[in-house]
Amino acid sequence: MRQPSAPPFNAQAARRLRAALGMGPEHVAYGMRVSYGLPYVTPDLVITWERGIASPSSPELTALAGVLWCSPGELISRPRTLREHRIARGIAPEDVAHALGMDLRGYLRMEESGQWRGNERQSAALAAVLGLTLPDFVAVTGREDKLAELLHSAVSTRWQAYVRPVAKLTAVDRAVLEEVLRELHEDYQGHMAATLSWGGGSSSASESGKEFLDGIVENFWAAVEHRTA
Repeated sequence: MRQPSAPPFNAQAARRLRAALGMGPEHVAYGMRVSYGLPYVTPDLVITWERGIASPSSPELTALAGVLWCSPGELISRPRTLREHRIARGIAPEDVAHALGMDLRGYLRMEESGQWRGNERQSAALAAVLGLTLPDFVAVTGREDKLAELLHSAVSTRWQAYVRPVAKLTAVDRAVLEEVLRELHEDYQGHMAATLSWGGGSSSASESGKEFLDGIVENFWAAVEHRTA
């Protein structure tokens, strides 16, 4: 099994937190060696992390957070994957698996592959234990590409046919979803009407339509948030 990649480290946050505590890199390195059993950590390694030249591994990140009296999440940039969200919350994989009623090995396989295979109850438990928003949940469970595909089809054909599959994928309220898909469909058709107008439209109108499709997932979640805020 391949080693998982390191979480997205926030070098500026690490440097800022250390300075706020009045600690030098040598103090951080000493704490990680003595309190967390990482004998190889030196002041130079700490400086390398803080300069963004390298990123700490998961065990190193946990130890660094302990020395800096913060949560691991404070040392991570915006999480992108299921594993990164778990690390940001400072939760062990065993605890997540237990909350989901899932075998640890099975959960770790899904975390590594990015393909979520849990049922509806487990999905709700995952969102709760990791504090996931709907956009985050769709992204970390590997469903964002499928969502983009469905939205592309919805705005370019009959949006009504895509209410059910998008609802199943995102768990967005059906009434809200109908309004959002109708609005996105109208917006996209407006771009296409400009492209196909007298003289074949303009290159700027065509580019505008392409940009709309490129950002369809972001447009979708922004519209959902607007209606549920």
